Amino acid sequence: MGSQHKAVALISGGLDSMLAVRVMQEQGIEVEGINFFTGFCVEGHTHAIRNHDRNKQKRNNALWVAEQLGIKLHIIDVIEEYKDVLLNPKYGYGSNMNPCLDCKIFMVKKAVEWVKQHHMKGFDFIITGEVIGQRPKSQLKRNMPVVAAESGAEDLLLRPLCAKNLPPTKPEREGWVERDRLYDFHGRNRKPQIALAQQFGFEGYAMPAGGCCFLTDENYSKKLVDLWQSKNSREYELDDIMLLKVGRHIRPKAGFKLIIARDAGESKFLEGYRKQFISLYATSHNGPMAIIDGEIAQEDYPLAASIVARYGQGREAEMVDVEITLPDESPQQVQAKPLLADYVPQEWFV
Repeated sequence: MGSQHKAVALISGGLDSMLAVRVMQEQGIEVEGINFFTGFCVEGHTHAIRNHDRNKQKRNNALWVAEQLGIKLHIIDVIEEYKDVLLNPKYGYGSNMNPCLDCKIFMVKKAVEWVKQHHMKGFDFIITGEVIGQRPKSQLKRNMPVVAAESGAEDLLLRPLCAKNLPPTKPEREGWVERDRLYDFHGRNRKPQIALAQQFGFEGYAMPAGGCCFLTDENYSKKLVDLWQSKNSREYELDDIMLLKVGRHIRPKAGFKLIIARDAGESKFLEGYRKQFISLYATSHNGPMAIIDGEIAQEDYPLAASIVARYGQGREAEMVDVEITLPDESPQQVQAKPLLADYVPQEWFV
């Protein structure tokens, strides 16, 4: 045992990876963190936009965890590489559009590649905060060896929180870490982690249900599938997946949908897309900002305007003035009768 041994930890921003690192630090292991940005993580998006979350601390949880632990964090953009994981998962999807097992293999594989690229730093092994049985797909006991083998990490992949439920890895066999000081957590009960966090003095940590990935969310997944179907293609860009996280999504016709802000924070966010999309907002009454994603015929402007008017303060007015602006063109004024709530068909909502 000695402090000369070093590990790279996958840091999601949740409690488990935070605990895994501290368990290693308690054994004198020097740790650096690595966080892969796919574009689908919850962190730093919706709670930084919406007004009803204004009292929440605006933070990137992965950076916050690294700060609490006193470790260096490397954030790596893998948006383009991750597309193949999402579109062509070898092991399929979870309950929604989450390719959990393929995602874990990808993340650990990228960590292995990163360690090789930075071999001068002398990292000895990789750690994750995985707990057997906590996730129904990626963290089943039978899948733990699959992740280790297909990522190329083999027995240099250590899961400190559930290591005692698995065969000893090289760090344990070689005496770099003491197996007796590792843990045997399993299942979805979070009480052991919370107790350990209290022991370490951790407070204010995040424990998002389903992890930090939007792909585990049923509503988000439906919007993603709708996006692909509308484009007749499963290609996507960062702006596409960011916009799926914001506003009401209403598709009155196959060719286009409206993204309507739910509060002033989202309206301000959508303002940033006015140079890319047709935008709408009421001028006679206070109301939300909206944009149109897709191709809309001019004859459908009144329909779009009446839907936007429905969600503003003019919802009970006889008529509402709505300004419709195409990118780089002068605004057009449309008068629209707000749709009554009962007249917005449920099937229009994405």
